[in-house]
Amino acid sequence: MWQLYQFPLCPFSRKVQLAMNEKGVSYELVRENPWEGTDAFFALNPAGRTPVLRERDKGLVLIDSKAICEYLEETVEASPLVLGSAAQRAEIRRLVALFDENFFADVTHPLMHERMRKRLITRQSPDSQILRAAMRLAHEHLDYIDWLTDNRRWLAGAQLSLADFAAAAQISVADYLEGIDWKGHDGARGWYRVMKSRPSF
Repeated sequence: MWQLYQFPLCPFSRKVQLAMNEKGVSYELVRENPWEGTDAFFALNPAGRTPVLRERDKGLVLIDSKAICEYLEETVEASPLVLGSAAQRAEIRRLVALFDENFFADVTHPLMHERMRKRLITRQSPDSQILRAAMRLAHEHLDYIDWLTDNRRWLAGAQLSLADFAAAAQISVADYLEGIDWKGHDGARGWYRVMKSRPSF
């Protein structure tokens, strides 16, 4: 069975977990706290970051959420998440990168640093200026999701895709850390409510 080394507030771990749930892939969770940096985990991933997906019996170790999700797409036929024409697949990958890179850098990472890392590790108070900036940028990202949901059934087009799960994974962490203000974002909030209602979530 697969083992998913993850941290519950790692949005990339959440993305992989959601994709595996949607595809019906069995796995067990192994918690890895990023501030501990155990030798055993560094032996699996020298970068020391989650997620890592391991199949012990096959001696297979997959690192990085993008690589893991691509592997799942290529090896598991059920519930494809990067689908459609070449142009449609390119749009899915564009949006996955947008949320994995831009949303994470603008919103999720500063919230995690200020409201999780400082509290648990450095015992410092959060910087209110950084939090306000992250929440302001969250509004801009939600504006774009509003536009997408006004013009498409799902974020990348007519069908549910990995783009929806990448976005939902980031938003779920930011929302948990009280960095999301849904006021004025009915489209994004409705889409997120549908995502949270899925069994895979």
